[in-house]
Amino acid sequence: QVQLVESGGGLVQPGGSLRLTCTASSSPFSLHTMAWYRQAPGKQRELVARISSGGNTFYSDSVKDRFSISRDNAKNTVYLQMNVLKPEDTAVYYCNMRPLRAGIPDYWGQGTQVTISS
Repeated sequence: QVQLVESGGGLVQPGGSLRLTCTASSSPFSLHTMAWYRQAPGKQRELVARISSGGNTFYSDSVKDRFSISRDNAKNTVYLQMNVLKPEDTAVYYCNMRPLRAGIPDYWGQGTQVTISS
């Protein structure tokens, strides 16, 4: 059973920064595409950023140029560096791991709350 454990959320003022961390129990971690999603109250869960096993990245338009996703395969960890945070970034952020085999549901972490408020 794959476990994803997130940390790093909190309350930050607008313009501030946070770094989210997600550590996975799965091995080999390096082969998995990893992603961060978020869900704000009353809204659907949305993709924020994704990083492939080869290090290719994708960002949603709303976070492009402000957020950065990275991974450390030696630590089974993926990061989300969030800068210039805005109130609209407030959400629960979830770590996501795409399985290696088709037909298996994605793996999700428990979520970490990020609140941007003055």
